[in-house]
Amino acid sequence: MGKIIAIANQKGGVGKTTTAMNVAACLAVLEFKTLVIDADPQANTTSGLGFDPKEIKASIYDCLLNGLDLQSAKLNTSIENLELIPSVIDLIGAELEMVSLENREELLLHVISEQREAYDFIIIDCSPSLGIITINALTAADSVLIPVQCEYFALEGLGKLLNTIRIVQSRLNPKLEIEGILLTMYDSRLRLSNQVVEEVRLHFRRLVFDTIIPRNTKLSESPSFGLPVISFDGDSKGALAYLNLAREIVDRGSKEI
Repeated sequence: MGKIIAIANQKGGVGKTTTAMNVAACLAVLEFKTLVIDADPQANTTSGLGFDPKEIKASIYDCLLNGLDLQSAKLNTSIENLELIPSVIDLIGAELEMVSLENREELLLHVISEQREAYDFIIIDCSPSLGIITINALTAADSVLIPVQCEYFALEGLGKLLNTIRIVQSRLNPKLEIEGILLTMYDSRLRLSNQVVEEVRLHFRRLVFDTIIPRNTKLSESPSFGLPVISFDGDSKGALAYLNLAREIVDRGSKEI
């Protein structure tokens, strides 16, 4: 049965989508059958993996609200073992449409359950909010991976996210665990980056991944070519970091808050 990992942080610009598409690609390279679900209306994971959101005919929106099965929305990516459920801008309106639905927090759970056996890992890229779709992702997931950038205000909003996770655990998904806190956008030359690493590790200790994702030009460039960094430049620091992260996810168990 595939492990479902939601990549979530309501704070934007923390490397959430970069992490979702690249850790999924690296798990696939390690020969794990992997599905990445783009649950962000910005559809950056979709475009970052080489698809034009404007040309998508079936998306996660259709699965959530039109009864489409996951199999019918699935796209094969350029990487063997990696498949994508794309997003479209219509997903912006999905939250309003979902408000009046019964069991609205469990729609994604039911959609995924039909296909879960077919994968080793299912990665969900959440939107930068704590709305109904993100709650759906946390309800469906086994664990949540939280990217935190090595910059000023790094811990801003993290307490709110952890509180939301506790609420989901108590009301919707008691099995939800923390996969880990991932430090991103690290620049070893900056004193601030090193201070943030120390502070996050001091506060969260065993929850923090050993792997740190550096600031890397190749990581920034690869989405514009529709490729994860492991395909764009497999020898770059960014590619090697996400490959190490994928190995760490495989090797370590999830944690409780």
